[in-house]
Amino acid sequence: MTKEQQFAQMVEEHKRTIFTVCYMFSNDRHQVDDLFQEILIKLWLGFDKFRKNSSLRTWVYRVSLNACLNLDRNGKRSVETVPLDLNINIFDEGVKDMEQVHQLYHIINQLGVIDRAFILLWLEGVSYDEIATIMGTNANNVGVRLLRIKEKLLQLSNQIAE
Repeated sequence: MTKEQQFAQMVEEHKRTIFTVCYMFSNDRHQVDDLFQEILIKLWLGFDKFRKNSSLRTWVYRVSLNACLNLDRNGKRSVETVPLDLNINIFDEGVKDMEQVHQLYHIINQLGVIDRAFILLWLEGVSYDEIATIMGTNANNVGVRLLRIKEKLLQLSNQIAE
């Protein structure tokens, strides 16, 4: 299998993950598409350097989160891009109450970018150990951080309900 075929297969397997990360950092469809494209570029540029010290999923999360965090910090793109139409929807067609999903993302988007990254990984069902690897910390710190984030989300949710 060629490098291009391997990369295409990796993107196909992880596109939902990448798109979910992008959506967590923006709810503007065009910006989400831009973030997605930026991540694909970074994944392609780093594809040969992936040493398999971690799972491919962990590496994709780490590259995706770092790209979004860096773009959020710097506010600029690292390379010139062209529009890319992916027609990806992170939500299954069977989701009945999209309003609740959008409310959840609205509340989460009020968090700082690092906290958004932690809660995103937790919502995606990533283990504490894998979150620790992705975020460069340890599993105990992940637990403490997530507890604080959940408390903050509850406060934000209560403020909206009032």
